[in-house]
Amino acid sequence: MNYVPSKHWWYAWLEWDAASVLEDLRAIASLGMDHIRVQLLWPVFQPDPSVVSAMALERLRDLLDLADHPDVSLDVSVCVLDGWLSGFTFLPAWLSGRSMITDNEVVCAELLLLDTLAGHIGGHRRFLGFDLGNELSVPNGDVPAERGDQWAALLLDHCERVAPGRFHVNGIDNQPWFEARTFTPAGAATQGRASVLHTYPYWTGAIKRYGPDGTGVLHLGEYMAELAEAFSPVRGRAKWLQEFGASPTERPVDSIPQWAASFVRNTLSSGGIWGCTWWGSHDIDRRFTGFVEYEYDLGLLTVDNAVKPTGARLRDLIKELRDAPVRPAARPVALVLPDSRELGLQVADRFFALVEEGVRPALVTSERADDAAHLSARGITELVHF
Repeated sequence: MNYVPSKHWWYAWLEWDAASVLEDLRAIASLGMDHIRVQLLWPVFQPDPSVVSAMALERLRDLLDLADHPDVSLDVSVCVLDGWLSGFTFLPAWLSGRSMITDNEVVCAELLLLDTLAGHIGGHRRFLGFDLGNELSVPNGDVPAERGDQWAALLLDHCERVAPGRFHVNGIDNQPWFEARTFTPAGAATQGRASVLHTYPYWTGAIKRYGPDGTGVLHLGEYMAELAEAFSPVRGRAKWLQEFGASPTERPVDSIPQWAASFVRNTLSSGGIWGCTWWGSHDIDRRFTGFVEYEYDLGLLTVDNAVKPTGARLRDLIKELRDAPVRPAARPVALVLPDSRELGLQVADRFFALVEEGVRPALVTSERADDAAHLSARGITELVHF
């Protein structure tokens, strides 16, 4: 799960309550989860370009220690440069309109933060790896995608140097996949240890286009996973369904548990899925009044750690999948992607139409459509052109 502290949201770095965090993590573990993704508030951790907060570092270390509690045993992915989180932009005051991607002095500050974090938690046995930042195409939409790829490569290589062998990724949203915004699909499918997928039916526009129970909503994660597979030069590269979820503001609340289970199973049919990480662990406490309504009820747990119906359904699903994992679907039919950078729902329509006909298609880039060895390695025997 993407951990959302029950008592103080991620303002928890300032309002630290270790007992509450431990209670939260125990509740998460009780659902059968094996990892969490946590969000650092960048202004809290690095209030000055040359200073990293000792208090914040100690609280992060405390969180990893709590994750290592015998009742918990959760691995922790640490998302670092959080310029965008739950509808808010969190950027340090010292950034002052400068680009976090193209300004060399800012990049040096980012490397310092990664160095310091690695020195403090890099050897912790619960530390899974660094995520560069949450959905960084949102606050950096004006950065050319090739330039964004260069930045991501630089920082991910640095992560590997300072914390070798860990699971380092770039936590992009759907925009790089759908429209090559800030980062390219090719970069997303080659950099870091996994291709990251944020597959919200609401934020992608799928629920508006296909309806709450439409094929394009039930199979959105599968489409995006196949998109990542198409751009990866490595057969079966790991894909992380890093964020997915649903709010009662977008669909009937009693339909969410079954949608969630179907969505996971359909996504797993793509094969190579490293993990599935729901957003988020807990609802947002209603005493915080600044969030949009969509954000408040995304949790699998209430602010009192009661299990919600979707949490119970996913707990059962985890048991089912551990006993009988989903077998990847054979995909002999492949859609050849257009050369355009626009690979969003207008392209996905054809994918979902084939699914409705009983075909589970693959996707292949036009550059590889004539590569017999590539097609053979993926079991593709028939191409469908747009």
